Amino acid sequence: MTSTTATHKPVRWGRVALHAGCLAALLVMLYPLAWLLATSLKPADEVIASLNLLPGHLEWSNYTTALDGVNDVSIWRLLGNSLLIAGGAVAGNVISCSLAAYAFARLRFRFRGPLFAFMIATIMLPHHAVLIPQYIIFNQLGLVNTYWPLILPKFLATEAFFVFLIVQFMRGLPRELEEAARIDGCGPFRSFFQVVLPLTRPALITTAIFTFIWTWNDFFTQLIYLFDPDKFTLTLALRSFVDASSTSAFGPMFALSVIALLPIVLFFLAFQRFLVEGMASSGLKG
Repeated sequence: MTSTTATHKPVRWGRVALHAGCLAALLVMLYPLAWLLATSLKPADEVIASLNLLPGHLEWSNYTTALDGVNDVSIWRLLGNSLLIAGGAVAGNVISCSLAAYAFARLRFRFRGPLFAFMIATIMLPHHAVLIPQYIIFNQLGLVNTYWPLILPKFLATEAFFVFLIVQFMRGLPRELEEAARIDGCGPFRSFFQVVLPLTRPALITTAIFTFIWTWNDFFTQLIYLFDPDKFTLTLALRSFVDASSTSAFGPMFALSVIALLPIVLFFLAFQRFLVEGMASSGLKG
């Protein structure tokens, strides 16, 4: 008889330590979210007095109060205002930044290099440096306390970061596709819309995701331009909620924060798979 001995692979403690470190980092990053969810279900006195993560008593009335709205403005009106501004910003950035990126990446014109460098340099310009001149312009146009100051600049390719992102993606596309389209009689606009734009979908969706998140979470710009409570967004409503209900209403405030966080999570989950798509899955398969 022959006996077989089982061979055991040695434990790779480096791999175990790596996985343990990644798990610890994940717990650290998820703790604020868990704390927010738990605090939204705590009574007002327990938010400050208790250091426990889990609430001793579930206060579901926090969500009822949050769903009632702020300053006689319903939660659905606030949600609609936020979606309108975020949706307009996404459409503006995707359209204008893709057009500007195509010009810098594919078209030949004088001073293209210096203009592209000047555009990239605007990334280092703080937003607060242009806030006052922009406010003066919109005030003279009578557009203050409207949504136009929050949406209109997005249609003018003012986000240099997204223009640079799409330019770098377009430069990786093979020019043979456009040359073939040009032989078939396509002009620059038709080549852009029918050839380049479909292949740039991963970069466009990345632009849409970050634009939606940044616009949805924007507080300072909306605070500057919006005065009417009927035009407030969920972000502004969080501040007004505390002012209207006194500083002791922490539970409903955190409940409204959870409600405001849900559209961002849903939007990201719906489009995050496109972030990892390459050209092979966006039209270059043979």
